[in-house]
Amino acid sequence: MKIRKLLIYSSLVLLIASCKKDTTPTHPIDPPELPKPFAIVEDFETGTKGGYLILDVQLKTGIWSFNDALLGNLAADVKADTKAVRLRTGDLTMKFDVKNLEQISIKHAKYGNDATSTWQLMMSDDGGTTFTQLGTDITETNTTLTTDSFKITTTKPVRFRIQKTGTTRINIDDITFKGHGESGIIISTPDDGSDDGDNGPGTGTATGERGVIVGNDAPPASGDNSNILFGNPSNAQPAIIMPDNYLIDQGYYVESYSSSRGTPNWVSWHLDATNTTNAAPRKDIFAGFIGLPNTFYHVESNSYYNSGFDRGHNCPSADRTSSADANAATFLMTNMIPQAPNNNQGTWAKLEEYLRTQVDAGNEIYIVMGSYGVGGTGKNGAINKINNDKVTVPSNVWKVAVIVPKGDGDVSRVSASTRVIAVNTPNINTTNIDWKQYRVTVRDIETATGYNLLSNLPQNVQDAIETKKDNL
Repeated sequence: MKIRKLLIYSSLVLLIASCKKDTTPTHPIDPPELPKPFAIVEDFETGTKGGYLILDVQLKTGIWSFNDALLGNLAADVKADTKAVRLRTGDLTMKFDVKNLEQISIKHAKYGNDATSTWQLMMSDDGGTTFTQLGTDITETNTTLTTDSFKITTTKPVRFRIQKTGTTRINIDDITFKGHGESGIIISTPDDGSDDGDNGPGTGTATGERGVIVGNDAPPASGDNSNILFGNPSNAQPAIIMPDNYLIDQGYYVESYSSSRGTPNWVSWHLDATNTTNAAPRKDIFAGFIGLPNTFYHVESNSYYNSGFDRGHNCPSADRTSSADANAATFLMTNMIPQAPNNNQGTWAKLEEYLRTQVDAGNEIYIVMGSYGVGGTGKNGAINKINNDKVTVPSNVWKVAVIVPKGDGDVSRVSASTRVIAVNTPNINTTNIDWKQYRVTVRDIETATGYNLLSNLPQNVQDAIETKKDNL
């Protein structure tokens, strides 16, 4: 009996021991990782922007829209390093969002001896659709860079606009973003002009929207070889109140854009051997342009789908092969018109090729191309509008090319004997491949469009070259 009790007791001890939980950890428990702090500075040192016309500029943090603003490096520019934003009456706007942001700091000062003025910091948490003011107006009285910081309380991704009030100029430099976690900003390096693809920050894809990265190979903003040296045909302005004559400086060309038509009115550019020297390959990355005001209709790369019309370049791809960015700039949909395929690929292709042979022969050319009217005939027949009536099909396509020997002082070198080619074709699919059959005078195009072409030339020179038809 004693032996039986001992066995039962031993069994109970073993059972209790086997059921007891082993609390000894098998490995150390890692504490949760805290979001890492970030402090990212946009110092405005990597971009190039030499004029006040509206333009999207690729900087190291992303694409920024410069509206009545430039990147200044003069002695009068108050700057932390070699460059700072010089803002006049427009705005400086981010085209990308920052996530997990807690504070933004901005260095600012008056430009040179300009009088006191004010500016506002605006913030958007809906991708740039609407902006509301953050903090109060900043009165700019500083002659040296002063830093103002603003606390961010929202948890949404945000972007900012520095909105100028008044007509005097200010400098903006070193914008610092601080927060914890992933910022969403991908720091990019300056473009070197090489053909390294278009998948970097802010470049977008053929089905999205993107801006223009303007490199050192772009024509100058003013003076010889600039894109509108011979005049602004419609007196276009970069003002939202002029949606159908909206001036856009894309660096590699300048245009007047019509929001209601969804096409450019005209596109102007300078062409010489430097624009085609490097023979960068054709990019074929059609894309909408992110630099248009939000109130404008944005034409996308697929807006011409099944329309029977080509996406016809104004400034041709082959006229801008000095770099990948130069060529990519020509594929923005703001450089396109719905063009009858045979007209685009035949008549106009031959004219473009001919003009490039004139450059090869030692000339430089100032070119303006445009379109007007309503209704063309593509491979699907006659159509007035496409893309749910958002894009107008023009009835006519025209071009004016002023050819001068390569040299300096271009305005003064144009004379009554300068060769000017003016062409006006119907936008139909049966135009003759021989572009010479469609030569007209510049005055003929002015009469049809109401524009004042070559207006920066002396009037007596205009009277001579605009009234004769090319016959070579």
